[in-house]
Amino acid sequence: MRAAWYTKNGEARDVLIVGEIPAPEPGPGEVRVRLHASGVNPSDVKSRRGRPLPGERVIPHSDGAGIIDAVGTGVPPTRVGERVWVWNGQWQRPFGTAAEFIALPAAQAVRLPDGIDFAAGACLGIPALTAFQAVRLLAPVPGQTILVIGASSAVGHYVTQIAVQRGATVIGTVGSAAKAAHARAAGASATIDYKTENVAGRVKELTQGRGVDGIIDMDFSSTVALLAAGALVPHGTLVSYGSNAMGDVPVPFRDLLFQSLTLRFFLVYDLLPEDRRMALQGVTEMLEAGRLAHTIGARFTLDDIAAAHEAVEGGKVLGNVVIEQL
Repeated sequence: MRAAWYTKNGEARDVLIVGEIPAPEPGPGEVRVRLHASGVNPSDVKSRRGRPLPGERVIPHSDGAGIIDAVGTGVPPTRVGERVWVWNGQWQRPFGTAAEFIALPAAQAVRLPDGIDFAAGACLGIPALTAFQAVRLLAPVPGQTILVIGASSAVGHYVTQIAVQRGATVIGTVGSAAKAAHARAAGASATIDYKTENVAGRVKELTQGRGVDGIIDMDFSSTVALLAAGALVPHGTLVSYGSNAMGDVPVPFRDLLFQSLTLRFFLVYDLLPEDRRMALQGVTEMLEAGRLAHTIGARFTLDDIAAAHEAVEGGKVLGNVVIEQL
């Protein structure tokens, strides 16, 4: 099969190789998926740049979509021919979705509803599941206002849609006029340009001095400053799924204590079984009902995987980056 891989960390054009390797065979309890699309996420490029390799050769990317073409023992043969999307394709294992085929546990291949194309299916494993779990942990109710950090990002775009459908009013931070329009199209009632505006100050203006009921955050290292600035109401909750600074991050303990604020963190790769089940069910229901809009910002072929990684690293693509023509 054709695949892309790397054997050492480094810049995309220095370490990514495209070539032929043997196709995997599904083991007991596994399915093999003939992939039609592979999603490229920030975590994929961070892994390539500097995280320890889980094997001698790493085929990157955790997200993808395609058709099951073979099953291992213990898996119903009726699954052959099923359209699916996959999650955790390259989590704690060396072979991900930047290839023609992937073999993985049957539970990690989820039925892709008819009418949802494979490119959209390749956006679900990390972006959509992260968004669903973040909104679920925050549990907004109709009438509440939440702040979505990075509302135009792949995750933030889904967060905004899901939160609005649950009755919340969404304020989103963005970095440009185009990103503001993208967030508003997803349902945000207001946006704040974090590059030119004081985020906490604008939050207070938009909420008549009250602050938001909850924050869904993609960069805890910078967002934590909003807590001391009063952007979150007393007894409010911040849900975070990432941080640009992965070392120790100082927190305003006095504000957390005297305002009775709650911090919640999660890693989408490592959800508890019940959380995973509910997220998969929730995303599937929304897909079937046509209630999730997807944005494919850039499409590449496998031969152009280095350019795809560079597009994600550049941070200028509005929407998800996918590789097709595997």
